[in-house]
Amino acid sequence: MKLFFILLSVLPTVPAAPSGEIRAAAPSVAISSPSATIVGETSSSVDKFNGIPFAKPPTGALRLKPPQPLISALGTVNAVGTAKACPQMFFTSDTTDLPAGVLGLLLNTPLFQTITNAGEDCLTMNVFRPSGTIASSKLPVLFWIFGGGFELGSTGMYDGTSLVQESVANGKPIILVAVNYRVGGFGFMPGKEILADGSSNLGLLDQRLGLQWTADNIAAFGGGKSSARRRDPDKITIWGESAGAISVLDQMVLYNGDNTYKGKPLFRAGIMNSGSIVPAAPVDGPKGQAIYNEVVTAAGCSFAASSLDCLRALDYTKFLNAANSVPGILGYTSVALSYLPRPDGTALSQSPDILVANGQYAKIPIIIGDQEDEGTIFALFQSNITTTSGVASYLKDYFFGDASAAQMTSLVATYQNVATDGSPFRTLFLNNWYPQFKRIAAILGDLVFTLTRRVFLNTVADEVPAWSYLASYDYGTPVLGTFHGSDLLQVFFGIVPNYASRSIRDYYFNFVYSMDPNTGSKYMKWPQWKESKKLMNFYATGATLIDDDFRGDSYNWIVANLKSLYI
Repeated sequence: MKLFFILLSVLPTVPAAPSGEIRAAAPSVAISSPSATIVGETSSSVDKFNGIPFAKPPTGALRLKPPQPLISALGTVNAVGTAKACPQMFFTSDTTDLPAGVLGLLLNTPLFQTITNAGEDCLTMNVFRPSGTIASSKLPVLFWIFGGGFELGSTGMYDGTSLVQESVANGKPIILVAVNYRVGGFGFMPGKEILADGSSNLGLLDQRLGLQWTADNIAAFGGGKSSARRRDPDKITIWGESAGAISVLDQMVLYNGDNTYKGKPLFRAGIMNSGSIVPAAPVDGPKGQAIYNEVVTAAGCSFAASSLDCLRALDYTKFLNAANSVPGILGYTSVALSYLPRPDGTALSQSPDILVANGQYAKIPIIIGDQEDEGTIFALFQSNITTTSGVASYLKDYFFGDASAAQMTSLVATYQNVATDGSPFRTLFLNNWYPQFKRIAAILGDLVFTLTRRVFLNTVADEVPAWSYLASYDYGTPVLGTFHGSDLLQVFFGIVPNYASRSIRDYYFNFVYSMDPNTGSKYMKWPQWKESKKLMNFYATGATLIDDDFRGDSYNWIVANLKSLYI
């Protein structure tokens, strides 16, 4: 039941079109890079173009290789239906990890791969625009990067209809573009063999090529330029949630902050929902190498002349099972991710925290924030941990091997009392599902999301305009509180049309248009973070400004020990 509940929270249901709806004639757009005619569909006053190829299929010899742009003309692309997902890692396929391993092995079979609409030929774009948009409309663009712990997720999970509709209703119509990128072992395989092959961080490179496709082609869909000055960016804002938000940060630091393409920046602003800096050890470091070696063993490639060539030659299901044989996010090891962006000396030259500290990032206006209880869904699997010393050992054994036992003990000690320092926060002794649940939830949420956000802002806020928030609109949800990913239902899909949903969307549309959430806003002024280090605290029925100084002892510990927190 716990596993099922988490899947529901991570994989939101895509709202279906109303039954019996009369659809307009199919919209058609001619693009030039590569030459193609894209035929979509119109419903609910929104034109939808799904599954537009932007790269050669990363199959066969191109498996575990950087994405290759399409060059040959595509002819007519029937861009309707649901775009294929890249191969997913719902659960580990290690059958010794019960019950997750059995579920993972089942989901990797050809039957369930078909049901989940996953496959290797998956590098596609989705475009949503107001119906009636033409090439001369010059609308600003919101570029969506989905989340899922770099192990799961796809554009097919995110129908942008509601967002585009509300942007029109607000008088600030936008175009939403979403990129599919490789996840799990297909997109973020580590190891010295991968590094030597120049095939690290493929998922980030997929995203970058998707941004380049957007720069080349979005004008044909009605996306506009910011001005006639040649070096100005198109009006593109990159936006992501969870791993997607971390990806926004990574796109800012990729190539030491160089986000230019054909002489222009690929994006001019960024929105990060639940994610920013993730300090990471190198691709060929001990943890990354251990993951690669485990996959090679599971694949039966240990004695091959080239283990990497062996992995590329495997049939799809066998490689999927091998890639998914390592620990996954939906399990005991939680956000101690097997697959994530790691420094490779080239695209991601150093750990993101170092690049940001060195000023090697694209200096763009940003909105960044968190759910109040980011860690609760990631602390559901560790009920065997019953003591504070057990929490410290868990963090050292699975997350931070370079840290000392004394460091982990001192970190845990900053979360003195689950009534005041435990998540769900502000619930006293309630919701402590097992003895250390609220403590583990608070620590994981702060280290991966909430307090590392503050570290990021303290580093960049003097150089870039930045607005920050804390979402508390699901306060009172038993055990989970305002949990990680809960914002998708309100902010992305607008399923709960309350104050939080309406106001956040209004701020975002203003930001996409002017790079300031307050321009033309119907809601209270949102001050830049550097002015007074205050957060916009969103509730279901209203919002208020709060000081960004909570859990100061834990924050100070993180700042003092950041170099020991490389995952």
